[in-house]
Amino acid sequence: MRIGFIGLGIMGKPMCKNLIKAGYDVIVSSSKPKTNDEMREAGACVANSYKDLASQVDVVITMVPNSPEVKAVIQEIADDLSEGATVIDMSSIAPLASQEIANMLRKRGIGFLDAPVSGGEPKAIEGTVSVMVGGDSNTFEKCKPILDTMAGSVVRVGDVGAGNSTKLANQIIVALNIAAVSEAFVLAKKMGVDLELVHEAIRGGLAGSTVLDAKGPMMIERDFKPGFKIDLHLKDVNNVVETANELDVPLPLTHSMQEALKTLSEEGFGQEDHSAILRYFENQN
Repeated sequence: MRIGFIGLGIMGKPMCKNLIKAGYDVIVSSSKPKTNDEMREAGACVANSYKDLASQVDVVITMVPNSPEVKAVIQEIADDLSEGATVIDMSSIAPLASQEIANMLRKRGIGFLDAPVSGGEPKAIEGTVSVMVGGDSNTFEKCKPILDTMAGSVVRVGDVGAGNSTKLANQIIVALNIAAVSEAFVLAKKMGVDLELVHEAIRGGLAGSTVLDAKGPMMIERDFKPGFKIDLHLKDVNNVVETANELDVPLPLTHSMQEALKTLSEEGFGQEDHSAILRYFENQN
């Protein structure tokens, strides 16, 4: 089975490298020559274009920023995919966009899964991201071994769109968890308590979480090198709010985080890790 990988960014590059390490025949194509050279050294073949890539593979994995980019890539490659091929979109996009793409591909005899991930760059490197998958069960079972090579958890949560619906719920929880850690750290610092000791004391109790373990030290050290950028989390929260508005579901806490992320982006922090949400609460105090 030959796999094409489109979208070699912070998450996509290490995920693709894990496919190569697992022994898959992988073809890539990037607009960045340095990225192509790096992936060639890792063992991938490099195609001249997305269309060239699509004509050579059985499965295409896409990992790009948002719905418009996914649609553009799929429209570009759709005519070059063989009937019976499968597209696995691992981007985080709007559920309705996933369904539109799946319907378009279905008419060409091409399968589709929406399979967004959670875990950030460290888990992408480790091959332990969580993958939430939407699509029919036959396509899922065929592609699950591929997903397993990049993930610690792969769960089919329903038909097409269910993967990104689950990711939206995930992003609410992550954003609000980071906000809670930020507020707690701001208060603890104001009270003169050592944040490293606060982190050590609470991480084993009910307040402990993956977010606290991963983002707490970054906040304490003020290391905001991006594993998942503010601007990308804002994009996800915008998709949450858009979907909630369509369904007439009020999400007051999510709206507050949308404002916080928007403010940080406008202030020039959009390319920092989302642990920099701490900055917003510091500025409020």
